[in-house]
Amino acid sequence: MQLQSLDVLGPKDIETAFQAASEQRAEAFIVFSSGILNGQRTRILENMVKSRLPAIYSQQTQFVEAGGLMSYAVKLIDLDRRAATYVDKILKGAKPADLPIEQPKKFELIVNLKAAKQIGLTIPPSVLARADKVIE
Repeated sequence: MQLQSLDVLGPKDIETAFQAASEQRAEAFIVFSSGILNGQRTRILENMVKSRLPAIYSQQTQFVEAGGLMSYAVKLIDLDRRAATYVDKILKGAKPADLPIEQPKKFELIVNLKAAKQIGLTIPPSVLARADKVIE
């Protein structure tokens, strides 16, 4: 497998990135969260369908509920709860510098079967069984 990084610094770069991916014969996409990409969700999803390539998104449900194939990301509600415990400790006098840095512990896999059908992809039952949410 060969990874190719495509920079999208603004909305005008989206089509350029898809063109470059096509020229390099990309077989799939990983779309990371950013203000630019999140704001251009519809354009990105339209290009994904047009290119008929599978993509996984690091943004939890927004892309998948809008028609993206799948996401695997930190469960944000868990991060919020854990942040609240830090706030509680700090308000009770703990020094922020003394608190340990914690890694996320809960992740969520969401699969959109409508999106899979749109690009002609069959999701294996083993993946569907592992999914936390399946959109049909």
